[in-house]
Amino acid sequence: MKEFDITSLNALLAFPKNIVLLPHRSPDGDAMGSSLGMFHFLEKLNHNVTVIAPNDFPDFLAWMPGTDKVLIFEKNKLKTTQILQEADLVFTLDFNALHRVGEMEDVLKNLTVPFVMIDHHQCPDDYALYTFSDTNYGSTCEMVYDFILNLKQEALLDKNIATCLYTGILTDSGGFKFPKTTGKTHRIVAKLIELGAENTQIPILLFDNNSFDRLKLMGKALQNMEVLTEYKTSYMVVSQNDLNTYNYQKGDTEGFVNYGLTIKGIDLAAIFIENQDEKCIKISFRSQGSFDVNQFAKTYFNGGGHINAAGGKSTLSLSETVAKFKTILIQNHP
Repeated sequence: MKEFDITSLNALLAFPKNIVLLPHRSPDGDAMGSSLGMFHFLEKLNHNVTVIAPNDFPDFLAWMPGTDKVLIFEKNKLKTTQILQEADLVFTLDFNALHRVGEMEDVLKNLTVPFVMIDHHQCPDDYALYTFSDTNYGSTCEMVYDFILNLKQEALLDKNIATCLYTGILTDSGGFKFPKTTGKTHRIVAKLIELGAENTQIPILLFDNNSFDRLKLMGKALQNMEVLTEYKTSYMVVSQNDLNTYNYQKGDTEGFVNYGLTIKGIDLAAIFIENQDEKCIKISFRSQGSFDVNQFAKTYFNGGGHINAAGGKSTLSLSETVAKFKTILIQNHP
């Protein structure tokens, strides 16, 4: 982050303000972890802080300290809009384009207060007065940690902040397996553990609290898996009927796509999930090696993300979306 921005933000944060923190729509561990970590930090600086999520976050994140204070825009648009309109400063965390908050975008575009962007995705928009954008980071939570250090406020780090930041680093690094997991990542994690992040318990809370229905849905998704050996690709489909049959709850399909990459010889994995409420097919892509799923999702499926992890969507039917995916693979196969 530029020295000028650090100096300006230190001056801006020197006196109590109304501050709103925003994760992206359908927030994951990094979005919630960075928002809640920043929430606890700014509260210690005596600011009046509110986290507003565009929509609900998954139950497997609900144990995180501060989640009970998060407001959901979709559930209370009047109150959350008023809070945004009364804010002195708005942080956007783990996203870099306002359309990522869905319907809340209309409210944000009419605000005249400064925005602070902290994010590690590619091609940031220019809505923020203060921008901390760096694709070399594996998670926004790592950036929040460095942000606090850059402000010379390391002494304010505590167990709550450490717990939230550890959660986001763990989830966005794929359990410390993704390529952007560096020595620095592990040094930050070591510090967070020293501050009280319970590294043996957090993975259990995140990954080992399955409902029986979720495990059955996972089994169905695995049964539906197809492998395209010639294209080093695997994909799964989950229909709305599958979701209904196994009493789908938000977040239940999290991580399913990763199983496709565990197959020997597979470099690209995808999952296609039907969502009748939103009249679209939601897609997650994962890759290993040099296959850039960010560019793939951006080019063909109105999405984006990272080189090895991205998402997209399609307004075609489930079968038509899968057919399009296969056609793209054939057309781009050398």
